[in-house]
Amino acid sequence: LIGTSVLSGNRNFEGRISPDVRANYLASPPLVVAYALVGDMNVDLANSPLGQDKDGNDVYLRDIWPTSKEVAELVEQTVTREAFQTKYADVFKGDDKWQAVETTDAKTYNWPPASTYVQNPPYFQGMAKEPGVITNIEGAKVLAVLGDMITTDHISPAGSFKEETPAGQYLIEHQVPVREFNSYGSRRGNHEVMMRGTFANIRIKNEMAPGTEGGFTTLQPTGETTTIYEAAMGYKAQGIPLVVIGGAEYGTGSSRDWAAKGTRLLGISAVIVESFERIHRSNLVGMGVLPLQFPSGVTRQTLKLDGSETYDVVGLNAGITPRMTLSLKIHRKDGTTEEVPVLCRIDTVDEVDYFLAGGILQYVLKRLAA
Repeated sequence: LIGTSVLSGNRNFEGRISPDVRANYLASPPLVVAYALVGDMNVDLANSPLGQDKDGNDVYLRDIWPTSKEVAELVEQTVTREAFQTKYADVFKGDDKWQAVETTDAKTYNWPPASTYVQNPPYFQGMAKEPGVITNIEGAKVLAVLGDMITTDHISPAGSFKEETPAGQYLIEHQVPVREFNSYGSRRGNHEVMMRGTFANIRIKNEMAPGTEGGFTTLQPTGETTTIYEAAMGYKAQGIPLVVIGGAEYGTGSSRDWAAKGTRLLGISAVIVESFERIHRSNLVGMGVLPLQFPSGVTRQTLKLDGSETYDVVGLNAGITPRMTLSLKIHRKDGTTEEVPVLCRIDTVDEVDYFLAGGILQYVLKRLAA
């Protein structure tokens, strides 16, 4: 059974409304009400009745749909200058709950360590005043091998999550009951929650973990199946860099800052794919993640990549220039090595500066400090 929803928001990605709803259709608010009255997507709303009135007569959409004149009259009555003046007269005052928020006179925010909604993100930890030296990536493991059209909704944390997920377990450990989990979006100020939800979309399929759906991967070299987050933290503890392998149009869809932030926080050094969506590629650079592109005609399939390999990215230590060619060394588990050229998708001189600084956040902070 494929459960569906009709909604008037701007997000129709499967699983976004509910993990059990696979298909979501966008419609105007009145149409959402009309479909709710019918309770069925397999209906021609223009010609079929929505239901019956108290006398058993068929009621059609045209019977309840307001005319343009009725809409215009209602707008004229309610959308007034006085309404805006009243609403915005005390716009900075807020309601009683806002007024009751405890504040201090400090100029910087005192990050509450016990908060499960807001935490101090680690982007600036260990940041030096001067740009770092970029070195080759050596001995990288694969966190995920993904297909074509992997969207930012696949990558970025979104929607609700369950108790057994890494994000759910984190909140349970912090004494948050399941009924108060809320959503990834509401907890976007806590990187601990968000990084646990990166690559954890319920519909993402990692070719490294066949037979699974969701944020799972296979640890190397043990072959153990575990969550993306747990694997990433395990590799990080060993000081092992990570890469993600993908297909065409990687990062397509709406731009999501957490699609790049989460990638960085998981310890992913490079994303190697056939092609990138424009904005997500830029966002990866802005978070200090190296976007690399296979040559035309070269794919994960032609190279027979399954995620058991170890990777080196060679040529970075000679200095970065826009759209330079680097060498990708693939060390297979049978002991053989293959080397292929890859295009570095740091496309502009400004992006080179961002990347050398560790990311655009670090770049801006260093400029302010200077």
